[in-house]
Amino acid sequence: MKKSTPFAREDVMQSYLDSLLHGPDDPAEVTANTARLLEQAAAQVTESVIEEEALEVPETASVLTAQTLDAETTLPILDEQEQSIVAPSSTAAPSAGIVSIKEQLDEHFQALFFEVAGLTLAVPLITLGGIHRIDKIGTLVGKPAWFKGVMLYREQKISVVDTAMWVMPEKYDQNLAETLNYQYLIMLGDSLWGLASDKLINTVTLTKDEVKWRESGGKRPWLAGMVKERMCALVDVYQLITMLNNGLGSNEQTP
Repeated sequence: MKKSTPFAREDVMQSYLDSLLHGPDDPAEVTANTARLLEQAAAQVTESVIEEEALEVPETASVLTAQTLDAETTLPILDEQEQSIVAPSSTAAPSAGIVSIKEQLDEHFQALFFEVAGLTLAVPLITLGGIHRIDKIGTLVGKPAWFKGVMLYREQKISVVDTAMWVMPEKYDQNLAETLNYQYLIMLGDSLWGLASDKLINTVTLTKDEVKWRESGGKRPWLAGMVKERMCALVDVYQLITMLNNGLGSNEQTP
């Protein structure tokens, strides 16, 4: 029997995403809201889990790339000889805090959807650096708890983020940790940061109107908005890179 995922009910996931997008800045109130949502989940979820949409990828597949992904289709499988291809480079990474991801995207844009601990996240393909299968990770001392370690890939040292711990620190506990099954690294732009992911879902063509955009500054600058019909958090990759470079958690503000 599978363990229940943290967001097995759509209404619970919707409430949690709303709390991220428009939640109060008072940490105590955020914690209270989160506790309430978890109580709802515990009351409503028994053996129900989110429909399994993970792609079965054989061990020979090591790298998936942005240019191989077709909109509204499941991710293809590349053999082990396939090399990583840089994501579309028509949009260069802007200086942090100057240009929002919303302003960079076309009216129609593609996004990669992936899952972490039952929460679906999406990154615009123009900000995707590639996808690697997770291999041996070496730990480092003196790093934040969400820093999972370093993975070597073609003589490059990729910094691996424990995405569940980073995105949802207020609900990360031993029970949640035991549900994780990190298999892939979602590479962020041209950086050497990778988000650990349980599942790759698919790529989807979205319009800007389908996103409930984050309108105010302050905390969670990494959260560009919420894809309304898909209950999915859209990630501002450039803001996220800046936060990771500064050793910041998801609820902290960039300098």
